[in-house]
Amino acid sequence: MISDSNQLASEIVVLGSGIGGLCVALQAAEYATVTLLTKRGLTESNTVWAQGGIAAVLDPRHDTFDQHLDDTLVAGAGLCRRDTVELVVREGPAAIDWLVAQGVHFDRDGHGLMHLTREGGHSTRRVAHHADNTGESIEQAVAARVRAHPNIRVFEHCQAIDLITRARLARGTGRGTPGGRHDRVLGVYALDIANNRVLAVAANAVVLATGGAGKVYLYTTNPDVATGDGVAMAWRAGARVANMEFFQFHPTCLYHATEKNFLISEALRGEGGILRNRRGEAFMIRYDPRKELAPRDVVARAIDAELKSSGDDCVFLDMTHLPAEFLEAHFPTIHARCLELGIDMRTQPIPVVPAAHYQCGGVLVNHLGQTSLNGLFAVGEVSCTGLHGANRLASNSLLEAVVFGKRAAAAAVELTRERRRDEGGGPDLLRVPEWDTGAAGDPDEQVVVTQSWDEIRRLMWNYVGIVRSNRRLLRAQRRLQLIEQEVREDYWRFLLTPDLIELRNITAVALLIVESALARRESRGLHYSTDYPDLDDEMGLHDTVLQRPAS
Repeated sequence: MISDSNQLASEIVVLGSGIGGLCVALQAAEYATVTLLTKRGLTESNTVWAQGGIAAVLDPRHDTFDQHLDDTLVAGAGLCRRDTVELVVREGPAAIDWLVAQGVHFDRDGHGLMHLTREGGHSTRRVAHHADNTGESIEQAVAARVRAHPNIRVFEHCQAIDLITRARLARGTGRGTPGGRHDRVLGVYALDIANNRVLAVAANAVVLATGGAGKVYLYTTNPDVATGDGVAMAWRAGARVANMEFFQFHPTCLYHATEKNFLISEALRGEGGILRNRRGEAFMIRYDPRKELAPRDVVARAIDAELKSSGDDCVFLDMTHLPAEFLEAHFPTIHARCLELGIDMRTQPIPVVPAAHYQCGGVLVNHLGQTSLNGLFAVGEVSCTGLHGANRLASNSLLEAVVFGKRAAAAAVELTRERRRDEGGGPDLLRVPEWDTGAAGDPDEQVVVTQSWDEIRRLMWNYVGIVRSNRRLLRAQRRLQLIEQEVREDYWRFLLTPDLIELRNITAVALLIVESALARRESRGLHYSTDYPDLDDEMGLHDTVLQRPAS
């Protein structure tokens, strides 16, 4: 229940309720007051949609930290930060233990050991899972702990608008450019959707756990909440953003007239699934000796090439050579949903296409999840830790969120302790004024928002997709800049709505992706350019870092 006041205060504010946000909230709440804001229900997040599982070294008989590290580095195409990969891999088993302690149930074999599956890019079985709905199992268990914790306030249907910073308040109107190195986050403005009002939430630390931005593309495996909110807010506030050109397209999204974003898990290929074209040919051998077990960027480009050369709408993932009982037991969710749509994976190949799946870049952070802006942290898909490099290894993302969730929670608590000591108390409501609506009026043409949203997603799919060219990127940039100007005008002219907030954010994120893609003059990992089709290790072994100029 949100209070009647439009002003709230909390030592730590967490934005987002995926596994990263839940981990931060639960662990920080042992030492500080925590407020968690989520723009839908508590369990509506990208985490719920994670089918495959979470990767970690859990069977020392057949796996080692070095193997997991090497697989991650190879998938990342030279851009992973080795120290980050080592950190995450070595803390992986403890992260799994923590999840089990929260009540997460992973599948086990007949001997009581954790059942591990294998996915593309992994040299051995190391993916812990709960059937084919691992993310949902994790989300439900940890969310229950968060709801029950006496030191956590959860505000659902409360949509973050912008970060409150010293520089923003010093400028008065909030319309100026971000401040310099002495700037600091003081809280966040958020739209209380049910009561149609804007809250000013003061905080010592704000943690972005807002997930990715799959909805910036026309076809995506992501839920509707994935609109790049955290990256856009951090960018506007002056935090550094990195590697936004590396957007992972999952090779196998179900191709069906009425099901636009149902994911066909990587684990199906890990268990022997074969990709075939419409003629029934197993085509992956023509693109990579690892065939179906190649990393996602390779498989997605191979499917894209097959579709462009044939003119077909989809390819097919064939599981029919595997026992029906095995498929039913290991992939119950996928099997059931496909059956509902008239596809029996036991006897029919599954029609699939690539779709936007995971944002490998994001708000740049250190090993504690700290951004370049004092008081701001980022965890999970919204962040760029250096783990994924130019291409994420399958099932490393949930692991990253848990490992960095713990680290960011500890750092945010320490920051809160410092401010208690230095400033004699908690967050100061006096420094966080209420939202000023100015002369804004009710929106008069919702069709404008709908049209702009649709246009962005289509041009991103057509011009900034799996294969890119400078001509297409520049065309996308010009049109996006025009839309950005139109959205900016509407943002100050009209009272805020959830759709207008999200449109503003996907516009910002789309431009960041395009600008980053134009800056990388080579093809590496998930970024493939027809103008620069080769690797350039002399010029390309660096992050693409963008930062909004300070005033």
